[in-house]
Amino acid sequence: MRFDLRIVTSFIEEGARVLDLGCGTGDLLRTLREEKKVEGRGIEIDGKEVIACVEKGLPVLQGDMHEETRDLADGSFDYVILSQTLQQVYRPEWIIGEMLRVGKRGIVSFPCFSHYAIKAQLLFRSRAPVTKELPFQWYDTPNIRVITLNDFRAFCAARGIAILKEVAVASHPGAGSGRIVRFLPDWFARYGIFLISRQR
Repeated sequence: MRFDLRIVTSFIEEGARVLDLGCGTGDLLRTLREEKKVEGRGIEIDGKEVIACVEKGLPVLQGDMHEETRDLADGSFDYVILSQTLQQVYRPEWIIGEMLRVGKRGIVSFPCFSHYAIKAQLLFRSRAPVTKELPFQWYDTPNIRVITLNDFRAFCAARGIAILKEVAVASHPGAGSGRIVRFLPDWFARYGIFLISRQR
């Protein structure tokens, strides 16, 4: 399992009700079900990935998360996860609001655009950066947002969203190994992972 998903798994209590938005092929949901005995569901728009989830015996709804979350009741889940998808979401403020409406807590992770390798490419090449975490050219990227750890912290502060935990991670895409970054995370983290909730 990817290193960042192991961190996400560690945030979740045993037996929790979990919704995974943009769940992909269901690797996280399957791990949560096997290791944490969660009651998990997913929403995924890609038909092939939905089939992969169904083949694993996972309850997954095919559709756009912006549409499918509307029918969910307030507080239906203990945790709602948006893993490495925020940078591709058209309405991030709305989807995070929905996460915290249907779930008691949200877990959000994203590639960190302030990593030193990205800063160096912008400074020395004056080109849109391409990295292992962001491997696309400007014209074919599915990523429509560039987010830093500071950006997300400020976003939460301005909207009364509590950050309960924050973990900065150095790990390459798909890697099972990595490390938690404690020194200058805004420079050395490749991903940020946040556990959030509405402030009471």
